[in-house]
Amino acid sequence: MSHTAHIRSHRKPRRSASSLAMRAGVAGGVLSSLAVAGASGSANASEPVTQTLELPTLTADLAAQAAKSADATQQAAANYQLQAERDAAAANAAKQAKADLAEAKQKAAEAKKKADEAARQEAAARASRNAERTTLSATSDSGSTSTATGSAASVISFVKAQIGKSYVMGASGPSAYDCSGLVQAAFKEIGVSLPRVSQDQSTSGTQVSLSNLQPGDILYWGSAGSAYHVAVYVGDGMFVGAQNPSTGIVEKPLSYDPPTGAVRVL
Repeated sequence: MSHTAHIRSHRKPRRSASSLAMRAGVAGGVLSSLAVAGASGSANASEPVTQTLELPTLTADLAAQAAKSADATQQAAANYQLQAERDAAAANAAKQAKADLAEAKQKAAEAKKKADEAARQEAAARASRNAERTTLSATSDSGSTSTATGSAASVISFVKAQIGKSYVMGASGPSAYDCSGLVQAAFKEIGVSLPRVSQDQSTSGTQVSLSNLQPGDILYWGSAGSAYHVAVYVGDGMFVGAQNPSTGIVEKPLSYDPPTGAVRVL
């Protein structure tokens, strides 16, 4: 025996067979587990790795983006269509406004033409009336008309006797007359039958010019056949007539209210 064998710290512990077997078993189990794990890892490494949990998320994102893109495209198309419709409406409105303006200008030109023609006719009529008034005034001032005799004198005497009586529409005497009623009654005194209304009296007899009047001629205002007033010329540029309800039957110079024409019955 060694001289140190009795010292405990210098002695190697002995391993029992059971301990060695246990250790060998554990090591084998570990190695088996590693082998199995390695085999499993090798098998798994030979197959493609798939991210099965992330695929639904990616697919949903792509679908959402595609839907947004489709909506944006559709909205853009709708905006383009709306703008096109607005542009078309604006073009049509401008075209219609141009046509309306042209029509308005044409109507304005026609209205101006009519107004100018009416003004010209009015000026001509005014000049004609002024000329007639001048002629009638000269006739009244000169006293060149002849003195009434015979039947004309009887007509004139009758109408002058009615001066001061009332004017009543439709009346034919003896206390009141209208214009044609007075003329009819005056000629009835000498046995001459005249129509009742002024329109017909203005065409009863021969038309004479106002510059060639004789006492007893019938004066009328308005057109022959559509006269609205009549009276009797009594000479010296004067006439007697039932003028209106305000004045009644009066004697006035021709220049007071120049007549349009005259007819001669006697």
